[in-house]
Amino acid sequence: MPFSRPSIGPDEIREVTACLESGWITTGPRVQRFEQALAEYLGAPHVLALSSATAGLHLALLALGLGEGDEVITTPLTFAATLNTIVLAGGRPVLVDIDPGSLNLDVMKIEAAVTARTKAIVPVHFAGRPVDLDPLYDLAARHGLRVVEDAAQAIGAEYRGRRLGAFGDIQVFSFHPNKNITTGEGGCVVTRDPAVAKIVSTLRFHGIDREAWTRHAKGGSPHYAVVAPGFKYNMMDIQAALGIHQLPRLDGFNLRRRVLAERYQQQLQDWPEWTLPGKSMYPHRHAWNLYTPLINPVAAGMDRDTFMQRMTDCGIGTGLHYQAIHLHPYYAEHFGFRRGDYPAAEAASDRIVSLPLFPDMTDADQDRVISAMAGLFRR
Repeated sequence: MPFSRPSIGPDEIREVTACLESGWITTGPRVQRFEQALAEYLGAPHVLALSSATAGLHLALLALGLGEGDEVITTPLTFAATLNTIVLAGGRPVLVDIDPGSLNLDVMKIEAAVTARTKAIVPVHFAGRPVDLDPLYDLAARHGLRVVEDAAQAIGAEYRGRRLGAFGDIQVFSFHPNKNITTGEGGCVVTRDPAVAKIVSTLRFHGIDREAWTRHAKGGSPHYAVVAPGFKYNMMDIQAALGIHQLPRLDGFNLRRRVLAERYQQQLQDWPEWTLPGKSMYPHRHAWNLYTPLINPVAAGMDRDTFMQRMTDCGIGTGLHYQAIHLHPYYAEHFGFRRGDYPAAEAASDRIVSLPLFPDMTDADQDRVISAMAGLFRR
C-alpha cells in the first residue's frame, strides 16, 4: 500500500484519449477550459496553468521584481521548492520558526524578522491546513510586503469560510500525483493582480507575447514577439485533460480525506507512541493532503526512520514531509543556517511521518495500517 495514490477515473482516461486523437496535445483548448474551471471554482479573476507548482512559485516571485539582497520570509518546514525558487528569483530566504501545533509558519514571529530588505512573505499551508492569514496580511499591509501563498498542498481548503485562492495576493497550487487533484505534473498561479498575471503569462512560454493556440487558430497570425527572456513552464493539454475531470471530484476527494484523517485521530488518540496533528482555533477547513503525526521515540521503542523501514517491511508505504530545509547542505553552507536555529521545525522534522491517506483508501485499508502499527508497537 502506498502512502498516496491518485484517483483516476474513466472520464479522465477518455479525455486524455480524445486529446491524443485530436492531434493537439500541448497547450491549447483543454488548458483554457481547465483554467476557466479553476477560476470559477476558486472565485479568482486570474488563473494561469503551468508545468508545476515549482514553476508557479518561481514566476510569481519573478513577477514581484526581486532584486539582489531582497529578503523573502518563509518557513523551514517545507519542500525544497519553496526556498529554491526564492533563490532562483534573486531573493534571500529568511526563515521564521513554526507553530508546533499546526506545523505552519508562526505568524506571531514574522514581524521580528522584517527588515528594510524584506520584499515578500511566502507562507506554506502545511499538509493542507491554512495558515492564519488575517494577521499575516495585516502585517504585510503595514510593512508594504507582497504575499505569495505556497498552497501546493491546499487546493479546496478554506479560511474563515472562503476558499484559498478566492482572496489575498498570490496563491500557487500543485497538481502533482500526491496532491488532492492531479494533472500528472502541473500547477497554477492564482492572483487578483493583473500586472502579476501578465508577467506570469508571458514568462511561462519563452517570453512570447501570444500563445501558440491563438497563433495557429483560424484567423490567427503566425507572427509573434519575444518581449522578455522567458521559460518553458507551460501546461500541456494532455495534463489539462486530467484536470478538467479531476476538479469536479475535488470536494468529494477532500471529504474522504477528512473522514480518514478524523478516523486516524480517533483511533490513535490514546497511543503514547504518537503526537497527533493539533487543532487551530481560527475557523478553517483543512484539505488533509497529508496526515502527519510525530512519533514519540521513547514510547514507540524506535525512531522515525526505523518505523518507516519496518512499515515498508509490512508492505505499507509512508512519507517524510519534510526534513527541515535549513539543515540541507546547500542552505547550511550558503546562508549559514545551523541546527538549533529553528527548534520547533527541527523537533517536528526529526519525528514527522506521513501515514497513508488518499481518496480511494478504504476503511479496511486504514485498519491494516493501524493494525501494522499496533504490531510494531506491541500493542
